[in-house]
Amino acid sequence: MTADDVVRLFADERRVRVFAAVALGATSAAEVAERTGLAAREAAGALRRLEDREIVVSDAGGLAVSYGRFRDLARAAAGSGPPEDHGTGDERAETVLRTFVREGRLVRLPAQWERRKLVLRHLAQRTFEAGREYSEREVDDRLRTWCEGGAADHVTLRRCLVDLHHLDRQDGVYRRSPEDTALIG
Repeated sequence: MTADDVVRLFADERRVRVFAAVALGATSAAEVAERTGLAAREAAGALRRLEDREIVVSDAGGLAVSYGRFRDLARAAAGSGPPEDHGTGDERAETVLRTFVREGRLVRLPAQWERRKLVLRHLAQRTFEAGREYSEREVDDRLRTWCEGGAADHVTLRRCLVDLHHLDRQDGVYRRSPEDTALIG
C-alpha cells in the first residue's frame, strides 16, 4: 500500500467517518455505526475496507487505528525519491540545506548561527551573480521566490545577506561581493 492508496481509500466519505469514529475511541462496529450515523451495514462495509488495508486493526481491546502503519507509509513516501542535492559536495552542508531548503524554497531560517550563515550563503550564491548590480526591486523579487510558502520574508533575507556581506549595498544598488565566490563545502 502506498500513500496514494491511502488517499484513494479516504476518497469515500463513509470510510473517513468510520476512521474518525475509531480514532476518537469507538471500539466496536456498533459503536462506529452509532457515532457516524451510518446504517450498520454501511459502517461494517467501510470498516471492513479499512481493516483489509490495515488502517484499522481489531485486538482484544476492540478497534484501533494502526498508527504504526501510517508511520511506515510516511517513511516510505519520504524515501521514495533521492535526497535533494544542492551541489555543495559537502555532506554536512547538504544535510543542513536539505533541512532548511526544499525544492528551491526556504522552509525557515535556522536559529543556530553557523547553519544560518551556511543557508544564507547558499541563497546568495544561487540567486545573485558575483559583481552584477541589482536594484532593490530585483533583489526583493528574487528573494520572494525563496520565501514562497515558508516562514521567512524577503526583507529579513535581504537584511541578513547585507549584514553578512554576501550582498553589498550602496545608494540603493546591490551587488554580490566578488570575494563571495568560494563555493560552500
